[in-house]
Amino acid sequence: MDTTRRNVLKGLGGALTLPMLEASTRQAQAAGSKDTPTRLLVVGNPLGAHPEHFFPADFGKSFTLSPTLRALDWVKDRMTVISHTDHGMVNGHGREISFLNGVLPANAAAYPEKNMSVDQVMARHTSGMVRYSSVNAALERGIRMNWTANGTELEPFTDPQKLFDHLFLNLSADEKRIRRELIERNGSILDAVGGQFASLKQRASQSDKQRLEQYATAVRELEGSFADRKSWVDRDKPKFDVSEHFRDYEVTVENRYNAIFDMITYAFQTDMTRVATVGFPNELKYTDIDGVTRSYHGCTHNGQNEDIIAELVAIESFQIAQLSRCLKKLDSIKEPNAEGTMLDHTMVLFGSGMGYGGTHSNRNLPIMVIGGGFKHLGHVDARNASGTNMPLCNLYVTMLQRFGVERDKFNTSTGSFEMGWA
Repeated sequence: MDTTRRNVLKGLGGALTLPMLEASTRQAQAAGSKDTPTRLLVVGNPLGAHPEHFFPADFGKSFTLSPTLRALDWVKDRMTVISHTDHGMVNGHGREISFLNGVLPANAAAYPEKNMSVDQVMARHTSGMVRYSSVNAALERGIRMNWTANGTELEPFTDPQKLFDHLFLNLSADEKRIRRELIERNGSILDAVGGQFASLKQRASQSDKQRLEQYATAVRELEGSFADRKSWVDRDKPKFDVSEHFRDYEVTVENRYNAIFDMITYAFQTDMTRVATVGFPNELKYTDIDGVTRSYHGCTHNGQNEDIIAELVAIESFQIAQLSRCLKKLDSIKEPNAEGTMLDHTMVLFGSGMGYGGTHSNRNLPIMVIGGGFKHLGHVDARNASGTNMPLCNLYVTMLQRFGVERDKFNTSTGSFEMGWA
């Protein structure tokens, strides 16, 4: 990020606004509902993790933290590390895009929701209750993990400035008027399309009727989203100041991620969204990290050279340290009208669709869940009695249920992951 961009950021935000502004609006709309929201934060890694340094050496609640996970020592009793879970795919690049859905785009037609990712299933569940159904961010594109029911990839915000503008910059009066007109025009178009397919459905074959019903469902969801968006146009966003991350020193990968995580934390705190994802790309300038002289991807192909492995572990430990800093922020905020902190009501998933980049392995994915009010299990061996790895989608079934989505199946799941919650 250049000097000009830093100057722009320093001028934005103003005084920090109390975080109840957005939440109080939502609560008023909910006619006094006292339900405490559950949130989801996914932090994704594109190249997996060096197994010997990521996975703890022992199992159970009293497990010993591995080198890569040491920054999480303070939250060890509220985390579950899962060994031997994956999507059952053959090894190779290109499978990591299935991290949050277990389904490759080429096979999506075989599933009712195509290759829709679990975060978007949850985001759809919050439609109308929050300003943004989900917020997706990274510093560079690389990890592709957010997919809609139509098989469309949701691209993340890759510039902290643009993420700031999206979350906290209010529209001018003219921009609000244009936005309202656009929403109304789109809504009337959908009404016309809805009338057309209703007559078409009467003379369609049975299989075509099923396709038309799927289309109708998509139309209804779009109509709802337009109506929801219209209700938010005239409501000012909460103010937030991120200039501390870009003031008086060179902008690094660390303080740029600090800004992203802080903005998402504040978006959670003000109930602007309940679903967010943050991606660590594979070609970022990780040489900002002490001891790292090579590219992230280059470090995964290390030929078992201990010096290069040390650099890879430094990168992966940096990712966990960034996560830990965010978790501490969430844990420092008391959950309004409920016991515990925001971390206790936020499911945090860290993981990857690749097991280990050094071998292009897509098995034994590095997965852990933190917070969310779960009755955590420490380090778990998820293999069944015959030694078969657990489908990762089993975990997603449990997380969907915790989020309030009533279902017992998600894509390639064969059941759920045995982890209760308070």
